[in-house]
Amino acid sequence: MEAAAETQRVQTLVEAGVAHLPPRYVQPPELRPHLSRRSSATADCGGIPVIDLGPSGGDPAAAIGRACREWGAFQVLNHGVRPGLLEEVRAMGSSFFRGPTEAKLRFACDPRSPASEGYGSRMLAKDDGVLDWRDYFDHHTLPESRRNPSRWPDFPSSYRDVVIEYSNNIKKLAQTLLCMISQSLGLPPLYIEEAVGEVYQNITISYYPPCPQPDLALGLQSHSDMGAITLLIQDDVEGLEVLKDGEWVQVQPLSDAVVVILADQTEVISNGEYKSAVHRAVVNAHDPRLSVATFYDPCKTRKIYPAMQLVTKQSPLKYREVLYGDYVSSWYSKGPEGKRNIDALLISH
Repeated sequence: MEAAAETQRVQTLVEAGVAHLPPRYVQPPELRPHLSRRSSATADCGGIPVIDLGPSGGDPAAAIGRACREWGAFQVLNHGVRPGLLEEVRAMGSSFFRGPTEAKLRFACDPRSPASEGYGSRMLAKDDGVLDWRDYFDHHTLPESRRNPSRWPDFPSSYRDVVIEYSNNIKKLAQTLLCMISQSLGLPPLYIEEAVGEVYQNITISYYPPCPQPDLALGLQSHSDMGAITLLIQDDVEGLEVLKDGEWVQVQPLSDAVVVILADQTEVISNGEYKSAVHRAVVNAHDPRLSVATFYDPCKTRKIYPAMQLVTKQSPLKYREVLYGDYVSSWYSKGPEGKRNIDALLISH
């Protein structure tokens, strides 16, 4: 995911003792995190919903529908992915980022190609944008024809096996959730999964080092995800925020939970009944933070459009059809710019 001009890793800047934020990482005033206002907004909104998928939680469909309509994000417990695997994935990612820079650079992204697999710091193709205060490792995990573990780190020794096990488990959870989301819309259980078609899954481990001036930077700028659904786990350091009614709401870290983030194509399929979640990552001055996001996306040749069952006189067609590859190209060429790219698909009535 490196752009054409190589960018220094953020972790390297921190280890060199940088005391002031380099200009390339300073957000414009209107996009800065205003850290002093976060806690009150979170308290007022109560945080994103937490939904129990286990048998003791009853039928979660209504709660999932409510969360998709009101938030576009929620956390799930008793989701079928063993807690030990979640911890193994977090520990594996932490171990990689604690490793020597020389060893990590063996797996560096191709600097000439956006969205390439590997170790990087810069995701977009344009050279003039503000940079995020994070490093990452992106794995191409599905379909299996894209999965080449030799491109992934070999330290710790279990790294590649853990990624494969996690990829397979999180795919099953994504399928389960998309069935529930379809049913909550009154659609057949497999509707969204069939609309998405062959799944392209990427697993991105993001590492947010301590930042010398966290009030000026963002770990990940405000955006909504491009694909169908994103499933995320995080360590115990706060940083993920979701936009709700114009306020940024902190997503409380829960060690056994998976954060579910609706992405743009699911909003299109729902004809706007459900919203993709605008979210970002803030940083702090003292503690590194790690998260693992799994993106569940259509292939680039797939055409995505609203479910006709959801188009009525009261709810007319809201989005035009889009070729997913064109949507991805637009995102990587200009970036989120703090906005939702999906708004470009809106139909005026």
